[in-house]
Amino acid sequence: MCNEMTLYHFGNCIALVYVPYYLTYKYSGLSEYGAFWKCIQAGGIYIFTQLCKMLVLATFFDSDTLNGSGEGFSFLAELLKSSVNVADLLGFALILSRIPGKGHNKLITTGLGWAAAEVILSRGIMLWVGARGTEFSWVYILKCLESNVLLVQHITTATLMWLFSRHDLNKSLKPLVTILLALTIFKGVWLEGLLSVLTFGPWSTIAVKALIASIMGFMSLHVYTGLAQQIGI
Repeated sequence: MCNEMTLYHFGNCIALVYVPYYLTYKYSGLSEYGAFWKCIQAGGIYIFTQLCKMLVLATFFDSDTLNGSGEGFSFLAELLKSSVNVADLLGFALILSRIPGKGHNKLITTGLGWAAAEVILSRGIMLWVGARGTEFSWVYILKCLESNVLLVQHITTATLMWLFSRHDLNKSLKPLVTILLALTIFKGVWLEGLLSVLTFGPWSTIAVKALIASIMGFMSLHVYTGLAQQIGI
């Protein structure tokens, strides 16, 4: 009975993580365009980007500084970590330049491939080892929900990078796109710092992260829709 419950919990976690990714791939139209290998390519660039970030952090930053005091939120540690996230934007730009096509399929392919690679590498082993344990824990459910927030976030980042690279974007909207990109890069500073100050619980924290990701996503979608209508894509 215990093994059955453990397997059931593990299956729920796997479904909660990967079903939204599958539905995004299937119903966004990517499956009709054979974009699976393009998503794999985006995931490969994600892995390369993370290796470069780890190398930079290990080479130029002290481990004690990066880990902070070990208790609570460390502004300096998060600032240093977030500054290296510029490499993520370069990775997104590289993917966008290598994936042919135009329109929303290109952006969803980039964001989905990036997010899927991150989830597999950061959640796969954790779920296999932890969610299959003998004791039920809400921690794994929270991690699975957070992976869905990351999917929205990464598609938003891909859209912002595409908008930032466009020369036909309205000049009045360029500062907004730049600010949203800056908020994305330094999210570990301002968002985690805000959550640390407010001392929210784990469920409230996920809700706030989802709300912020949704707001940034809707703003990016609004700008993208206006430009798409303007250039006819």
